[in-house]
Amino acid sequence: MLSPHLPPNQLLVLAYLLKTRSVSTTALMLGMSQPSVSRALARLREVLKDPLLVRSGNQMARTWRGEELVDRLTDWVAATTSLLDEADFDPARLERRFRIATTDFGVQSACLPAMAHLRASAPSLALDLQPLGHASHRQLAHGEIDLAVSGLDHDPEQVHRELLFTDHFVCVTRKDHPLARHGEGPMPLSDFLAHPHLGLTVSDAELDRVSTALGEAVRHRKVMLSVPYFALAPDLLLAGDLVTVVPSRLVHACPRRDELAILGAPEGLGPFPYWLLWHERSRNDPGSIWLREQLLTANAEPPPTIEQRVRTEK
Repeated sequence: MLSPHLPPNQLLVLAYLLKTRSVSTTALMLGMSQPSVSRALARLREVLKDPLLVRSGNQMARTWRGEELVDRLTDWVAATTSLLDEADFDPARLERRFRIATTDFGVQSACLPAMAHLRASAPSLALDLQPLGHASHRQLAHGEIDLAVSGLDHDPEQVHRELLFTDHFVCVTRKDHPLARHGEGPMPLSDFLAHPHLGLTVSDAELDRVSTALGEAVRHRKVMLSVPYFALAPDLLLAGDLVTVVPSRLVHACPRRDELAILGAPEGLGPFPYWLLWHERSRNDPGSIWLREQLLTANAEPPPTIEQRVRTEK
């Protein structure tokens, strides 16, 4: 049982300390100084008669008492926040930092379309865009990230999702590459596998969607270069003789699009959904709800091409 001598502001500090296991991160998220958070932690340890956080290597670890309290305090913060009527929510007064895990393709295709509106509507809103990892679902569950933007399969347990958009793959290479003779129709798999490839991996698990989709045929694929950065693909293709497969939205946004041959992908590399994911713990959080709505709205229409963007700027 928590001590009755702890005021709500101290409970809030405790909730963030136990969730982040970091004095500096808690200070940043709550807009406090690090010394103030350190003093609050000392007071909490004294009142609760427990260290709460202890050093474990280069990180802080929760004690048994801390583990006992973290989920209950997280729920308390969410419940307290939800007491405010959503109708009274004003994004102009929102002062929060949201953490979103995604790839560079996710930043460009899903987050970028919403940025101008987010800055105009919520000038004090801050976003931390972090690499998508194999542990992103666990991070959602533990409150270490607020949202994930991903085309990967997800763990449905307590994870909610909404479709951002559906995209399809295209083959891309130099215009003078032998494969450039193919048009927009499906490329024969034998032709696709006859040339060296640039592989694009997703997350720290180094998942290559193309290799996964190829199934048994993947043993014939010659990946000569593999990178986790979708945005580098055009420059790497123009510098050599490789071919790759990328989401079509990536090519439409590419400044060097005119230098590339954009071709149909082999059958089997069909359309794929791109999802916005969040955990049950933030389902009723007004700030999170608003941010999700802005991302979904910004992705409701197809993205503009480079030519359309240039005409708009003129």
